[in-house]
Amino acid sequence: MAVEENFDLAHLGAIELYTPRFEESLHFFRDICAMREVERIGDSAYLRCWDEYQRYSLKLTASDTNGVGRTLLRTTSEDALSRRVAAIERTGLGHGWRDPEVGVGRSYEFEDPDGHLMALYYDTEHYVPDDTDRPALKNQASAFPGSGINARRIDHINYLASDVTAAGEFWSDVMMSRESERVRLDEGGYAARWFRFHQKSYDVVYSGDWTGERGRFHHFAFSPDSREDILRAADICLENDIFIEYGPYKHAINQTFFLYVWEPGGNRIEFANAQARLLLDPDWPVVEWSEAERAKGQAWGMKTVPTFHTHGTPYVENQEEIDRAAMEGRH
Repeated sequence: MAVEENFDLAHLGAIELYTPRFEESLHFFRDICAMREVERIGDSAYLRCWDEYQRYSLKLTASDTNGVGRTLLRTTSEDALSRRVAAIERTGLGHGWRDPEVGVGRSYEFEDPDGHLMALYYDTEHYVPDDTDRPALKNQASAFPGSGINARRIDHINYLASDVTAAGEFWSDVMMSRESERVRLDEGGYAARWFRFHQKSYDVVYSGDWTGERGRFHHFAFSPDSREDILRAADICLENDIFIEYGPYKHAINQTFFLYVWEPGGNRIEFANAQARLLLDPDWPVVEWSEAERAKGQAWGMKTVPTFHTHGTPYVENQEEIDRAAMEGRH
């Protein structure tokens, strides 16, 4: 049965992404995805999608590697923040409170069982549009950019994990999020698990890291308005020499229409249209898939691209050769 604490998490707030090719990655997010840069501090650019109410959702940081940095998650209230912090502290995974920073008030930093760095916060700064992006409609965060892919908002994040089962237990038992779907391994445990905070079908995902490494990144997703926008995104990426890894197509799990690309820094990015499928039943059961069912491929039969199980960031040794071998059908 549903409990009130299931609603302590509001949504994915912001993601820090590392890139060894900062200017090229910035061009991808700012000019191709049509995000707006709102702040530049040191080696980091802060960017937002056009209909996000907060000041930013992506912190792009120049680095000698790629991968995900800290993920920010907003709670639904100060009380909700206190409840989740207390639960995290009982696990020994908490790092402690951090001072206010760009766009957010004080936050509580912690890590998941796989070593991914995260933080919870409640106080936030709303974005105030200026004359260049003031919307015609007052119930819209800013003006529709009308250029590039027109990413509306960040939708979800997918982490690679050395132990998907343990990561899932953390999100269900400690973070009190709801599991929507999962893939069970024949020998026991799980290959992937999807968790939601409210009525969206998922906000946080964990996929098994075949390398056995901890703390790596699979992808995060932008949500455009429609399937047609995702088809257009494929054309735009093709024109801009952005590597298209997989799609456009329809997932079987959660029925998301998708396109996966690798941005210039090597990080996987998804464009996903999932807002048509909402889980309104507060007691909706977890949908479980077997290995045999997943081997059938995606919704219309396309097999999962091999690099989906090999490519992650930061890179492991010989990452490019591993990905190349997967695409060529070699071990």
